[in-house]
Amino acid sequence: MSAASCLLFEDQVRCSICLDVFTDPVSTSCGHNFCKHCITQHWDTTDIYKCPLCNKVFETRPELNINTFIREMVAQFKHEAQHRMKTEDKIQQMIQKRRLKIEEMKESVKMSKDAADREKAEGVQVFTALKESVERGLDQLIKEIEDKQKTTEKQAEGFIKDLEQEVSELMKRSSEVKQLSHSPHHHPHLLQSFSSLKAAPPTKDWTEVSVRPPSYEGTVVRAVTQLEETLSKEKKKAELKRVQQYAVDVTLDPDTAHPELILSDDRKQVHCGDVRKNLPDNPERFSHCHNVLGKKSFSSGRVYFEVHVKGKTDWTVGVARESINRKGKVTLSPENGLWTIWLRNRNEYKALSGPPVCLSLGSCLEKVGVFVDYEEGLVSFHDVDTAALIYSFTGCYFTDKLYPYFNPCLNDGGKNSAPLIICPVNQTI
Repeated sequence: MSAASCLLFEDQVRCSICLDVFTDPVSTSCGHNFCKHCITQHWDTTDIYKCPLCNKVFETRPELNINTFIREMVAQFKHEAQHRMKTEDKIQQMIQKRRLKIEEMKESVKMSKDAADREKAEGVQVFTALKESVERGLDQLIKEIEDKQKTTEKQAEGFIKDLEQEVSELMKRSSEVKQLSHSPHHHPHLLQSFSSLKAAPPTKDWTEVSVRPPSYEGTVVRAVTQLEETLSKEKKKAELKRVQQYAVDVTLDPDTAHPELILSDDRKQVHCGDVRKNLPDNPERFSHCHNVLGKKSFSSGRVYFEVHVKGKTDWTVGVARESINRKGKVTLSPENGLWTIWLRNRNEYKALSGPPVCLSLGSCLEKVGVFVDYEEGLVSFHDVDTAALIYSFTGCYFTDKLYPYFNPCLNDGGKNSAPLIICPVNQTI
């Protein structure tokens, strides 16, 4: 049935008194239909019984019987109307869902474009720096080669000048000898002059003197090696800068801190004291290990924070899942819900995987960057000062909430009294 037909049919099954779809429809002898209660109320207010539509007057009050045919038509109409309403509601819900999906996709595209613009800007910045490094390397290579050539030319010019001077003096002497040879030898003064000219003028022994072309062996290789080192440094800086954009504000949660730990007022620093404070042994608090967690957890996305560790002989830093054991000894490993690195005995660095991995670092760490990609299952640690990647836990499967994890370790008679400091992220490296 078309929409127009539905509207026409709906008009036919409406009571002309209440203007609603028939309820218990009755028919008068003149052929018009009304709701039974409508026509009954109409006739109850008057002494004349007539049809409200055609005004036909009935001598006696008509007996009203339900028109079953119309009632069935109305019931079918109502059923179809309800079905249409349900269908319409379903269609509207589908439309709404699709509109929401469209907005979601538009937002995703916008986020993707914003991310692409950021990546392009960072890419331009990085490759511009790399290009400048390449150009500087080429300029230095050309200058080195040209300097060597100039040195060779200058040395040769000096030798040639000396040789030309000696040639000039020898030619002069030769000329003088020739003149004397054509003069009468019996003149005493000529004989004396000839005696002084018999010996050749003093000259340098040039037998072992030569101009050797400079060696350029390895010049280009050294320049390329230096360039590779520069590019490697720039690559590390670019990677560190990439993860630093996910920096979050981390503060320490005093409700999780071991009773011997001392937290700063701003909840950014922690070190171990010598006295165990009398604190409530709430479920969140570590009672055995000298641990403290960050205040805020995360269960999606990417997170980055930095910890200043300079001056300490022992420490542990990383992330921990919410369900780790807080009341007993904890073995630091991913299997137990901890992804960490540590320092022991001033220079022994390890990544606490299973089994632990010894880390060979070029210098002592002063600032550690911690990056987590929850969906990717990645936890990586960075040397902020050199931009070097220290270690990465990959293929992790996270289900719990994760918290930043800190252990400043025991005071050790003041040798390890320096605090762990959560520091602001400086992205200008």
